[in-house]
Amino acid sequence: DKLRYDKIIIMTDADVDGSHIDTLIMTLFYRFMPKVIQEGHLYIANPPLYLCTYKNKVKEYCYTEQQRQTFLDKYAGGVEDGKSVHTQRYKGLGEMNPEQLWETTMDPQTRLLKQVTIENAAEADEIFSMLMGDDVEPRRKFIEEHATYANIDA
Repeated sequence: DKLRYDKIIIMTDADVDGSHIDTLIMTLFYRFMPKVIQEGHLYIANPPLYLCTYKNKVKEYCYTEQQRQTFLDKYAGGVEDGKSVHTQRYKGLGEMNPEQLWETTMDPQTRLLKQVTIENAAEADEIFSMLMGDDVEPRRKFIEEHATYANIDA
């Protein structure tokens, strides 16, 4: 009832670790402040994974590996040649300079936000409880079922 802001934005790295942190924070809101989610105030910022440049003239932020590949297909025949096309992989928000962070993740005119719904938060809560709980069998089963979909960020 005393909410001061219309949007609460979770801003984490674009990698797997950031997704895990998103899940933890969504679980916190779902368990202790569900009204924030129910009334549409919780969002997750979507920072880019890559900054792709072509001959230092064209620059494009790519949010997925597929977007990066599309850039490479368009400007370099599908492969990064190291001369005309360069890809900078962001390992985290801390690797961006302030201007990049503003342009990609914070500027209301250009940022990409995902609104958290109660279904998202409920699923996050259920998965978090199962993965962190004392019962090993559901965790083992979940890992076995979803391991083929894992996006390894090594």
